[in-house]
Amino acid sequence: MASEHDGEKAEQSTNLQGFTEMVVEQYQKIKENAETYPYVWGSYIVVYGGFALWTTYRWRKLRKTEDRVRALQERLRKLVDSQESASTTTQKIPPSIDKSPSPK
Repeated sequence: MASEHDGEKAEQSTNLQGFTEMVVEQYQKIKENAETYPYVWGSYIVVYGGFALWTTYRWRKLRKTEDRVRALQERLRKLVDSQESASTTTQKIPPSIDKSPSPK
């Protein structure tokens, strides 16, 4: 049982070490490729960087629009509430007080 547990630990550390080596190897390949073809990588940065900037701009504009809409909805809700409360207070006045005596 203990030997199986030790074997699993050794396998996990080997997998982790293999993964680390694989990441370093991929990094080296990418670095070499970027040094070989700098204009291609530059164009990637320009294109995808521009796309990221545009997406960020649109996202912020959408959030600002949503905030304005929420504020307007809140103002409208308050206005409707005040109008409803005003209409209910005018309806609560007894009809005998509301009517003025008519001269005959």
